[in-house]
Amino acid sequence: MTIERTGTGSGTGDGAGPPAGVLPGGALLQAVFAGLGEGLYLTDRDGRISAVNPRAAELLGRPAETLLGADAHDLLHRAADGSVIPRSACSLWPVLEHGLAVRGGCARFLCGDGHLLPVSWSVSPVLRDGRIRAAAVLFTDATEHLEAARRRADRLAALERLADRLAAATEAGAMLARTPEADEALRRLGRLIVPRLAEWAAVDLRTGSEELRRVVVVAPEGYSGDPAWEGPLPPVTDSSGAPLARVLRGGEALLLGPDDLAACDDEPLAAAHRELVSAFGATSVIIAPLRTARRTLGALTVARTDPARPFDAAELALVEDLGRRAGLAVDGVLLSDRQREVAETMQRHLLPPLPQAGRLGLAARYRPAPEGSAAGGDWYDVLTLADGATALVVGDVAGHDVQAVARMAQMSNMLRSIAWDRVEPPSLIVDRLENAVLAVGDPTLATLVMARIEGPEEGPWQLHWTSAGHPPPLLVTEDGRARYLESAQNVLVGAEWHDVGDRHDAIEPLPARSTVLLYTDGLVHAPGTGLDAGLDRLRRRAAALARRSVEGFCDELLEGAPPGGVDDIALLALRVPGPGEDA
Repeated sequence: MTIERTGTGSGTGDGAGPPAGVLPGGALLQAVFAGLGEGLYLTDRDGRISAVNPRAAELLGRPAETLLGADAHDLLHRAADGSVIPRSACSLWPVLEHGLAVRGGCARFLCGDGHLLPVSWSVSPVLRDGRIRAAAVLFTDATEHLEAARRRADRLAALERLADRLAAATEAGAMLARTPEADEALRRLGRLIVPRLAEWAAVDLRTGSEELRRVVVVAPEGYSGDPAWEGPLPPVTDSSGAPLARVLRGGEALLLGPDDLAACDDEPLAAAHRELVSAFGATSVIIAPLRTARRTLGALTVARTDPARPFDAAELALVEDLGRRAGLAVDGVLLSDRQREVAETMQRHLLPPLPQAGRLGLAARYRPAPEGSAAGGDWYDVLTLADGATALVVGDVAGHDVQAVARMAQMSNMLRSIAWDRVEPPSLIVDRLENAVLAVGDPTLATLVMARIEGPEEGPWQLHWTSAGHPPPLLVTEDGRARYLESAQNVLVGAEWHDVGDRHDAIEPLPARSTVLLYTDGLVHAPGTGLDAGLDRLRRRAAALARRSVEGFCDELLEGAPPGGVDDIALLALRVPGPGEDA
């Protein structure tokens, strides 16, 4: 096969015979040119094709005779979109002008049938007598290379999407686990989904056997329409075939396209859901159940508005997983709320009404832990003893659950039974209580203060008390002085490492119109602050309230409890009367 070329000349430039090793007439050069497995064409100084090998003609789908003499740039060189590349941007010209070889990545050559051939290429100058005479363009089909690169990019993108989905699922699980309120957890879930996964999202939650409420709507960015999309929804009926109703009745997660969204159902719940979709817009929607092993609690709706970006099966699985995680979180919150309500109800009913204590004034308050915290074992009690003295008790059983409330009731009843018919120092009564607690066989740790108010009916009175690991009583006098009674501190009840009988008491005279305050640590302790700071705050506030009525005194102290507390508060106040008056 011969080289297709224009012009004449032997190619040696000096008329001499061929150099050693080259066949006469350039036969070896012709054989290499003709048999080269890559496309090769030569251009003259004007960029016109002067020679082309068979592989180049084959790759370009053009007969050699149609290529020879053509302007290579105008005929072949194209951008990726098929447009003609400006001549100033063509890589061939710097080679012809400056003689520097150039290699290129992926370019496009226009083939004879009109399609664009991706090529990898290089251009080298052809020199003779030290002058640039032509350029040689070597190119090969880069289709497979591009396909391999595209597959690698697709795999990388798939891995990135998978990583994003796993990260979203992990972040959602952690967020749901640490958010104690159901509505707030679902709202945070919606903000996690939008815009990370979808343009908007909504959560519908069953709030009763027949009641359904839209608790969360995260609108598309920039939405300025009616914000009142949250609130009660029509009930779920057995007859509705609408997607939302099917999911709420226990069906699987659904992926809806434009045709599904356009389908009409006149059932009220379907109409309400369709109104939301119409207001925000949607071309692809997933409705996933908020489900536990026992029941479906609600539904999560997520939507995209871009027709070019519909949800796929992997995203359906992700949203279904998010719905399952949300269902378990909501179920846990609801169960905790029910347990808390039971514990709180038990605790309130177990706290006794305050008896009449002669001329002494009494007031008590109980405030359960804030919503999202478990009820504890805080309690107070007042009883009249066999010798006519008034006994005051404030205690706190370890734990924050229904069991703690039950143990509190058990311990309170034990203490009443042990104390009421005997005239004994408080320390001995607490010792006998501890013996009874240990004998029952259910280990229970508790702190408490037990005090006797001793004195004749007309006064004066004294406080006779013992403390079992509890915050000390606070004595507030009429002139606004307040101090803690830190004597009589002993180990808590139920601690088996001490010898029963080692407890001791203390006695403190009570001035006229003074106030004794017993309380649990919820009144002084807040997360992030030390107990000493809380005690100092309580002391200063109580001193400022010295002349308030005993009822007002308790109300003001409860109102001033440290914010952010997570524990119950029980407090009991006793007011000593002045001479000839009632407290």
